[in-house]
Amino acid sequence: MHCSCVRQTELPHTSALAADVLYRPDRTAAFYRHPLRDLAAFRASAAEVNFPAERRAALISALRAGNPASPSLDRLAQPGTLAVMTGQQVGLFSGPAYSIYKVLHAAKLAEWLSANGIATVPVFWLATEDHDFAEVNHAWVFGSGHQPVKLEMRRTAGAQPVGQVGLSAPPVRELRDALAGLPFADEAAALVEEHYRPGQTLGAAFAGLLRGLIERFDILQVDPMLPAFRDLAAPALRAAVERAPDLTRALLGRNRELESAGYHAQVHVEEQTSLVFLLEDGQRRGLRRHGDEYVLNGRRFSAAELAARASGLSPNALLRPVVQDFMLPTVATIGGLAEVSYFAQSEALYRAILGRMPVAVPRAGFTILDERSDKLMARYGIALPDFFHGEEAIRERIAARLVPPALAGSMRAAAAAVDESIGRLRADLDAFDPTLALALDRSARKIRYQFGKIEHKAGREALRRDRRAAETAARLCGLIYPERHLQERLYSFLPFLAKHGPGLIPQIYGSIQLDCADHRILVV
Repeated sequence: MHCSCVRQTELPHTSALAADVLYRPDRTAAFYRHPLRDLAAFRASAAEVNFPAERRAALISALRAGNPASPSLDRLAQPGTLAVMTGQQVGLFSGPAYSIYKVLHAAKLAEWLSANGIATVPVFWLATEDHDFAEVNHAWVFGSGHQPVKLEMRRTAGAQPVGQVGLSAPPVRELRDALAGLPFADEAAALVEEHYRPGQTLGAAFAGLLRGLIERFDILQVDPMLPAFRDLAAPALRAAVERAPDLTRALLGRNRELESAGYHAQVHVEEQTSLVFLLEDGQRRGLRRHGDEYVLNGRRFSAAELAARASGLSPNALLRPVVQDFMLPTVATIGGLAEVSYFAQSEALYRAILGRMPVAVPRAGFTILDERSDKLMARYGIALPDFFHGEEAIRERIAARLVPPALAGSMRAAAAAVDESIGRLRADLDAFDPTLALALDRSARKIRYQFGKIEHKAGREALRRDRRAAETAARLCGLIYPERHLQERLYSFLPFLAKHGPGLIPQIYGSIQLDCADHRILVV
């Protein structure tokens, strides 16, 4: 096993705000209470946590309803113990692989903080409240050929919280078929079958599979749809409704500050934006705010009416972390780059409602390779960023390496000789008649284009002669940049488990570097 790093700024879709959070935190310090991620920042965050004994007791009681007895639960029950939080939408077959990287990062950070005198346990927030079923009803996997396969669970669309969606026919058999040929396919499929059963809810299935995957790390789980957690969240949700005009103004002001600094707001906010949804009749219903009233399909609620129903409300993306950290004594939160960018807006809500804010830590990211794929990349001189130009570009790169060295050398020598001759001729023409020199420039571009065209044709011919090389390009792209996505963002963790076995999880854990913000390429 070995690791190498790629800067996050070399990956697709890294925003300017995220890049500066990662590598130039001085530029984004105004938008985060603790912009740095060193021990001093964690200690400062820990010092701000004032978690009343009665709230801790209620939290532990709620956690016992959804978690087995464990050392982490016992530690969190002790006064002064804090939490490292992370979370993810509950989805089919564990969701994207980065869900596992998040939870392992939280476990490692909690271990490090505890070793440095800040008693901490890792906690995973099961995002069961979200209602976008299309985001979580599918999973991507691959088999021995590294080609992406989409598995999907269908049902009638609605606004039901996804955690409460019942499983009728989860595609477990299709999963077995897709993983066939991988060394640990049977073990991975058996673990899924244990939890994704007809009659089970999507939230419970996700929670069970996650616990089975990372059982040795003793991660506590929070399901915010459970009544005890709804009661814990109610005071923060009530405050958000009662103070909505001021909070909206604060968010709009923050958005202007972000834009003035050269960034853009990650979550759109306007005067009518409601920070809460209404949970009613098994649905999560969107609200619009008009002054002190909220509107839902023609029905109107006063702020006082909604505040009185606080335990039946659900926070939006910007309010959710504030509610979460009201419920728990959070010292740090692990999130993806988009989530950490949300925090630049949420800080305005933290300041108004909670008076504190945890350290926002970008999650660890991985591209996992087997040794054969790593050797093929080295043989053909391919690096991770090369895949972002598409499979055709990778095939061209392989084709260039397949051209016989003598031929490639001859073409380079011919091109260099022509360039040299053109250079001498241009100098003479420029002295004789500058317009002729300009005409030569145009001709030279055509000549160079033709040389490049011949090189591409030679490469394609070599590729045609070696069908295996074309298959290699498809295999590498299917593993590393499937469907033009980073593998961690598309694939479930399950095919990696099926390919490398349960020993992969401690290898990933050991490869997380808390002081490194880069994306890591892990070869196992």
